[in-house]
Amino acid sequence: MSSSGVLSFTQQGWEQVLAKVKRAVVYLDAACAESLHWGCGSTRLMEAVGSPECHLREFEPDAVGGGAKQPKAVFVLSRLLKGRTVEILRDIICRSHFQYCVVVTAMSHAVHLTANHVPAAAAAEMEGQQPVFEQLEEKLCEWMGNINYTAEVFHVPLLLAPVAPHLALTPAFASLFPLLPQDVHLLNSARPDKRKLGSLGDVDATTLTPELLLQIRCLVSGLSSLCEHLGVREECFAVGSLSRVIAADLANYAPAKNRRKTATGRASVIFVDRTLDLTGAVGHHGDNLVEKILSALPQLPGHTNDVMVNMIQLTSLQTEEENYNVIAPGCLAQSNDTTAKALWEALLNTKHKEAVMEVRRHLVEAASRENLPIKMSMGRVTPGQLMSYIQLFKNNLKAVMNHCGLLQLGLATAQTLKHPQTAKWDNFLAFERLLLQSIGESAMSVVLNQLLPMIKPVTQRTNEDYSPEELLILLIYIYSVTEELTAAKDLGEAEEKVKKALAQVFCEESELSPLLQKITDCDSSINLTFHQSKIATDELFTSLRDIAGARSLMKQFKSVYVPGNHTHQASYKPLLKQVVEEIFHPERPDSADIEHMSSGLTDLLKTGFSMFMKVSRPHPSDHPLLILFVVGGVTVSEAKMVKDLVASLKPGTQVIVLSTRLLKPLNIPELLFATDRLHPDLGF
Repeated sequence: MSSSGVLSFTQQGWEQVLAKVKRAVVYLDAACAESLHWGCGSTRLMEAVGSPECHLREFEPDAVGGGAKQPKAVFVLSRLLKGRTVEILRDIICRSHFQYCVVVTAMSHAVHLTANHVPAAAAAEMEGQQPVFEQLEEKLCEWMGNINYTAEVFHVPLLLAPVAPHLALTPAFASLFPLLPQDVHLLNSARPDKRKLGSLGDVDATTLTPELLLQIRCLVSGLSSLCEHLGVREECFAVGSLSRVIAADLANYAPAKNRRKTATGRASVIFVDRTLDLTGAVGHHGDNLVEKILSALPQLPGHTNDVMVNMIQLTSLQTEEENYNVIAPGCLAQSNDTTAKALWEALLNTKHKEAVMEVRRHLVEAASRENLPIKMSMGRVTPGQLMSYIQLFKNNLKAVMNHCGLLQLGLATAQTLKHPQTAKWDNFLAFERLLLQSIGESAMSVVLNQLLPMIKPVTQRTNEDYSPEELLILLIYIYSVTEELTAAKDLGEAEEKVKKALAQVFCEESELSPLLQKITDCDSSINLTFHQSKIATDELFTSLRDIAGARSLMKQFKSVYVPGNHTHQASYKPLLKQVVEEIFHPERPDSADIEHMSSGLTDLLKTGFSMFMKVSRPHPSDHPLLILFVVGGVTVSEAKMVKDLVASLKPGTQVIVLSTRLLKPLNIPELLFATDRLHPDLGF
């Protein structure tokens, strides 16, 4: 039941897939590719395929089919085998020459029954049978053109991308994000004949859209498989409205009941809504190198949790931008390189200054082992110094091959240290600290008026000024760290000034970024009118008001703001820190905000009897393993904080932090203003 269980869970799943891929054309979707990327690496898959004739391909409508000399295909999919996904499968197979098709789905057969509206009672009677998979096997043979060809369809829980022993992500659910108060109005309008929801506190499984409910069930199925691998019976707890629905679904997940009866270990699984604390997600107080790398370097295509590292410095190519696409990019995930993996975990667990010194130390040791002419230098680590060490490996193929993973992390560090975004990081941090003091001393209207001069059109901005996207990040910080706002004339006036200034800036942008296109519902600033832009900023501030009121239903975790006094400056206290401290409080109080989700009649009786008898209600600190799942994303600093805090408050308790994705500040506006929160795209 060690925290490395997330890695063994993922690797065990992939071993089942790798056993099927010999001499096959392999099609993967993005989420499964990301799980492979962090779990065991694409080289492991290529070795298992073992044939230069065969290829690795993205599962998409335009994917190239298999040729006459490619009779075998393996499809590895994170999604349900239904609708559009099945149509893509059919089209690829029909334009190929396959005689043997294997389809691996990360979604269990039980979830497929739910997706096909099979009642729970009928599904229970089918235990041990897999009619949905069997029907698809028949279809596969039909599409291959011969019923005597071979088809297999089976489930492997490829849920996780294990970033570290204590941290794993769920790429297939990267878009899953908690609801905001404005979503209550949308839910009400979709159910006009039913009781109106008053607030997020009224939301339960019966009130959500069918798509969101099915997405939750898909996640729950994967988490149940993880608990089975860990050998634990889980107690489920929740902080927040969407977390409550997920925790209740896991607690009452019918296929898990038999597993729980035989489980020898115990665990507490606590779900927390990201929206209860967006300050930690958009803030720059995390003194962590990896967070800066994620913010500075471009995203690796098709991935949500890794970046592209420019490797051209290790070649003889000129460093002009047109050559960047000639060399495949490096990345952060180094699942097959022991030394690089150790450095990666050190970067996750140390502060910025120690991390860059650790990168330097590893580069020096690697150069020494290769007998490269290294010149030692002490003191402050600079990007130029790191590059001088990396350049020693240039054109030395053997040395590059021996230390490829380390060189990727070294280049990522050097490129981040000299990136303009990193210099701006400190500016953000300084302004956020100023905001914390202002919020305690002044009205919200004064704080917004301080922001107003910083809203500049593109023609007046320097590199040190804030872009529209960065201004959104600051606004989210301001509204998330404050208490719930009350209506006031001066606040309304201040907001109106900021709205107009932002609307004008949006209109004057030379090019609208994908985020601004989404917010304004316009693909070009040339076509964007001020009226249209002003409507967009009005809606933007509705969301900001929702953020400010996100903790209004909390009784205990109402604030993440700690006012200053004569001895201490005002500060931010992360919600996750408050939750962990409450869990391991020496007096074990019953928390009003950490709700236990009962998993049947026995638990309900316990809860009922505890009102008038000495029956102990389940407490999240009861068990030796704590799984904390942040719904909506987590930062590297937060994961480290949780790990360190649990170790100090209750040594011996193991902790695994799970989340939908790794966050950088810009992700939050992207998630907040996504239009498919209630209607996620499930691939059919």
